Amino acid sequence: MTDERAKRFPLALADLVREPRKPGTRVNDARPKAASGALRSVPGTGAKGTAGKPDSVATVVKPAKPVIASSSATVARAPLQPVVKKASPKPAAAVAHQLPGALRAAPRQNDHREAPSGVKRGAPNVALNTAHALTSERVRERMVERLRANGITDARVLNAMSVVPRHMFVDPGLAAQAYEDAALPIGHHQTISKPSVVARMIELVAAGRTLTKVLEIGTGCGYQAAVLSLVATDVYSIERVRPLSERAKLNLRPLRVPNIRLHYGDGRLGLPAAAPFDAIVIACAGLDVPQALLDQLAIGGRLVAPVGSQSAQSQVLTLVERVSATQWRESQLDRVFFVPLKSGVI
Repeated sequence: MTDERAKRFPLALADLVREPRKPGTRVNDARPKAASGALRSVPGTGAKGTAGKPDSVATVVKPAKPVIASSSATVARAPLQPVVKKASPKPAAAVAHQLPGALRAAPRQNDHREAPSGVKRGAPNVALNTAHALTSERVRERMVERLRANGITDARVLNAMSVVPRHMFVDPGLAAQAYEDAALPIGHHQTISKPSVVARMIELVAAGRTLTKVLEIGTGCGYQAAVLSLVATDVYSIERVRPLSERAKLNLRPLRVPNIRLHYGDGRLGLPAAAPFDAIVIACAGLDVPQALLDQLAIGGRLVAPVGSQSAQSQVLTLVERVSATQWRESQLDRVFFVPLKSGVI
């Protein structure tokens, strides 16, 4: 080797002989591994490129302090998969009764088939526990069987009682008791009547007739109005307690019942503008039936009301039939217990 060549190649050929590689060592092991989030694969590449060969191109952001990867680590990372968030289920209220006339074809309460939107059907404003939600229709059917056994025979009334979801009209904490034959509190010293009393009163005023126009005194939570809406063509209902009147609107709204007209006012005065009525149902007890309501009853129409003193517990379910312009016939029936009928609004 000449001096000039020695200057250009200072190492001898022997110095260029590669030492044997130690077992377990890979060429790529000496490459620094990027810190978390520093390495991103080029779109469309990853562990394998588009042609199925290992990638040799990547965009690297140098970390502040390189970290030497262990012998088992690899530099290339699989491409990040896009995170697809599943749409959160809508509240049951948003999908209950999606078809017009929903109350007349109410969904089965234990039907957990998927709706078109991918959410389950259910009650709009009541939180039921799972066990009760699965059996609410079965419980309602048993309630109807008890009504039939207790003498309710009008098929329209029985059908209405089987269709209207009573648990939607009570507080969530009382939903498990919704289909028991018991009056339940709805606030403001008022109650929702027993199912047997609701069915009995409606059957008495219907009497097998076709009801065109019905007046209800004491809307309460709206349950009895909903049942009446399946028996009569038009239902007018009056409530003197504004919060209850508003609550009835909220309870009935998801059912989308088109033939109920709610009014906030004094029930003892009735609704002269809409009179006469084929039937009047009074859901609170007075010492007598107000004459204004008797006058708004159509000839041949029927009125049912609890009459008597609440303090003395001497209330009797009373049926009044109007036989002429100046005559009414009265019949006393069952012993009952209702909240008092009062004047004015609050």
